[in-house]
Order: sequence, then structure tokens, then C-alpha cells
Amino acid sequence: MVGIGVLGMLAGLIFLPTALSESPDQGLLALGVSLFSFGVLTIAAGLYVKARALQNQATSEPAPAKRRVRGGCELCGSEAPVVQCKVHQLQLCGNCLADHYDLRSCAYVPAVRKPGKAMAARARGV
Repeated sequence: MVGIGVLGMLAGLIFLPTALSESPDQGLLALGVSLFSFGVLTIAAGLYVKARALQNQATSEPAPAKRRVRGGCELCGSEAPVVQCKVHQLQLCGNCLADHYDLRSCAYVPAVRKPGKAMAARARGV
């Protein structure tokens, strides 16, 4: 599209000397200016389409997966979770719960840690 726009601008510039010669013709001047401006508009449209294509391509690439901190909040990863959202299956700390809280759609239960092997062995008395 940029090449077509440049050709349109060139055609508009070719009409200008003819329109501004000894006997000025307002029709040729208007045609030259119109072709030049249409060429500029075509170049701008080509750049816009290319930018939108690059923008869509950048947003369609998957983001790298965040590394989860073991045993931490699934949103911030810095604190121990206090509740679990059963709807979204998220373990949340107190700070993230304030941002995530939605009484109408979420159901919360206290977060419990899964017992590890050492904890299970102590419970059995081994």
C-alpha cells in the first residue's frame, strides 16, 4: 500500500507544474492536490494496517508461564494462602482476597495445607 501511495503522490506532483504554468488551470491544480493527498492517505492506511497486524500478532503470542511459588498465594506468590476460591480454584492470601472478592460468583473455603509424608508418618505414630 505504501508503494501505491508513493505512486499517487508522484502523479499529484506531476500535475502541479502543468497547473501552475503560464495559463493556470484550477481544475488541474485541484486534481494534482487531490492525487497527492490521496497518496498520502494511502500510505497512512498502509502503515496503520501494518501496525494493527503487528499489534494483533504480539497479543496472540502466549505469555511465558509464571513459575509458581510452592505453598504461596497463586496470584502474588509472596504470602501464605488463607482461603481458596472454589469457583476459580485459586489459593489466595489476605491481600489478594481483597482484590478478588466477589460475593455473587465466588465461594470461599479456608485454605488447608495438604499433609506431607512426614506429617502423615507422625499422625500414624511411626
